[in-house]
Amino acid sequence: MTLFDVIFQGNDAVYGLTEKAVDDAIAKYGADKKVGFPGTAYSIPCYYAVTGTKVGTLGELKDALAVVKTLMTRGAKLNDALMSGVATALLAEFIEVLKYIDNDTPYEAPYTGHLPDPVIRELGVPLVTGDIPGVPVIIGEAPTAEEGAALVKSYQEQGQLVTLVGGIIDQCAQQKVKMGANVRVIPLGKDITAVAHVVSVAIRAALIFGNIKPGDAAGLMAYTKERVPAFVNAFAPLNEVIVAAGAGAIALGFPVITNEDTFAVPECLIPKVPVEKMNAASLEARNIKIKITKVDIPVSFGSAFEGEIVRRGDMQVEFDGSRVDCCELVHMKDPSEVEDHSFELIGPDFDEFPVGSKQSIAYVVEVAGKNMQADFEPVFERKFHSYLNCIEGLMHTGQRDMIRIRISKDTFNAGFRAKDLAEVLYTQIKNEFAAVVDKCQVKIYTKPEDCTRIRHEIAIPMFDKRDERLSSMTDEAVDVYYSCIMCQAFSPSHVCIVTPERLGLCGAVSWFDAKATHELDPNGPCQVVTKERPIDERIGEYEDVNEAVKKFSQGALDDVSLYSIMEKPMTSCGCFECICGIEPFSNGVCIANREYAGQTPLGMTFSELASMTGGGVQTPGFMGHGKHFIASKKFMKAEGGIARIVWMPKDLKDQVADAVNKTAKELYGIDNFCDMIADETVTTDPEELVAWLTEKGHPALSMDPMM
Repeated sequence: MTLFDVIFQGNDAVYGLTEKAVDDAIAKYGADKKVGFPGTAYSIPCYYAVTGTKVGTLGELKDALAVVKTLMTRGAKLNDALMSGVATALLAEFIEVLKYIDNDTPYEAPYTGHLPDPVIRELGVPLVTGDIPGVPVIIGEAPTAEEGAALVKSYQEQGQLVTLVGGIIDQCAQQKVKMGANVRVIPLGKDITAVAHVVSVAIRAALIFGNIKPGDAAGLMAYTKERVPAFVNAFAPLNEVIVAAGAGAIALGFPVITNEDTFAVPECLIPKVPVEKMNAASLEARNIKIKITKVDIPVSFGSAFEGEIVRRGDMQVEFDGSRVDCCELVHMKDPSEVEDHSFELIGPDFDEFPVGSKQSIAYVVEVAGKNMQADFEPVFERKFHSYLNCIEGLMHTGQRDMIRIRISKDTFNAGFRAKDLAEVLYTQIKNEFAAVVDKCQVKIYTKPEDCTRIRHEIAIPMFDKRDERLSSMTDEAVDVYYSCIMCQAFSPSHVCIVTPERLGLCGAVSWFDAKATHELDPNGPCQVVTKERPIDERIGEYEDVNEAVKKFSQGALDDVSLYSIMEKPMTSCGCFECICGIEPFSNGVCIANREYAGQTPLGMTFSELASMTGGGVQTPGFMGHGKHFIASKKFMKAEGGIARIVWMPKDLKDQVADAVNKTAKELYGIDNFCDMIADETVTTDPEELVAWLTEKGHPALSMDPMM
């Protein structure tokens, strides 16, 4: 029997199961019963992406089966085998979607099943930056639980996004491997058909970030091969269904590495690899380069732990700036004042605090270097959140003097102490900012009186001075802007133009961040963009900005405005924190943030809005943006500014209320403007929205028409 025969047998077996499952569902629910995955704008994403056809009912799913059957050719060419693999993946998706009829949560912990669109967008930034260097898909059961868990941990410590299908999930649970999206180990499900959920992630990445048009199967497969760094580890024994599913992975460009003595296909199917060598073999097959960050601490360190939550019951000690005096600070010093790799603890260490207690902490990182600038201090400080969250069993939230750190009992019992926290800060700053930092020393204070003094006498005055400078910075006050093309790893035609008053749409790149990035890496993703030749200052259009956008988008985009949502708006990649869209009934705009799962007055969810806004294309009337941009005086300046905002989710409104109210007072003389902005607790109906806005006297109703 040839490899093709095995693939065809597996494909036929899955087709038979799928056909019966669909027929049984129609018999039970009727052909008009709605079907689709929750939390996605793409209905049944893999089928939609490959064929361009959305499936919304069981009857349409039955029709889709006939389309999939046409892919199941039985020739002796490689394409026949690969298309049968694709067909197998689509059939697996059909079986999985049937589980979601009348039940948005058919999977129970630890299994996750379908991952909604907002989760994929959340993964966009770390995938783009390389913080998630690869996506291992581990299928089956390892020879021993210890070997399986060790393989998963090896990928986790590299920061990879590990997805699990089958017996490996129970093995990881047995070995107490932490699992969940927050630690980048995602147990999808026990059945092999659950692999459809990770295929869906890869395919939606192409739709969301790559501007791949549904139905462009060739473009889709080229995108996943070139830009989605996934691969499969399949444990023996491999049955024909697993082999057929593996052919689907290979069609998408994902090599399959297995410990079984089976067929070999160079660079695609790699057999007889011992479990302990699967990691290295997989990285080589997918050409993934892991950036080695060795930090000398007693627990694991890696970006996979950034989302880890330390619950109160698991907590050894907590430092909470909202209750006691705490702060984190970077301070540039003269080189003569800094001893490289010096650490000083002033006060008791972590093992001297009562279990579960709340304590004060202040850590001051003093840096020196001939290329160091004071402007870089806040850039370094913002990195602390990521650095400390990479420590296994440590949770960090907030910034400046509103930080909170929780250290778990497991991490404490492993020997983690203050010197280890200092070692992480030192190592990461020297690794990431070697171009400007020659020397670095860390001081940690844990006496309450010292923390109070440092917070109020040193830190807060420095923060206030920086804020005063930032708040007074305008686009007009600087000579240059910066481009950011970091997201082009996934969205090839997207370019952000970052200005003092408009940060990157991911919310993570300010003008100072872009400036620092350029200084640290002159050939990197952030380049200087001059603004010497204005075309239309009303909408923020410049000849030299257009030239930069055309160059950095490889000719995909000719011109862009910085201050308009209607005229040549900036493109969006898919990593945006928020989407703003025109609401014609009220003559205003609605804003939805990624975390909001409900409907908007536009008749669309965030996922549905995002499906028409991302991918590096201009969409007049819609734009992606960061949360902090909402309160900017340049937000939609061409259309009248924030006075156009008529609706946003309550949680988002609460987050930005102070800044938005301040801007509205300065621009329009309106007090408490956010009280005039509706949210989901008021209505999501456009006609009811207009009535409510009229009652509130919202300014958008009397402004010039947007369309």
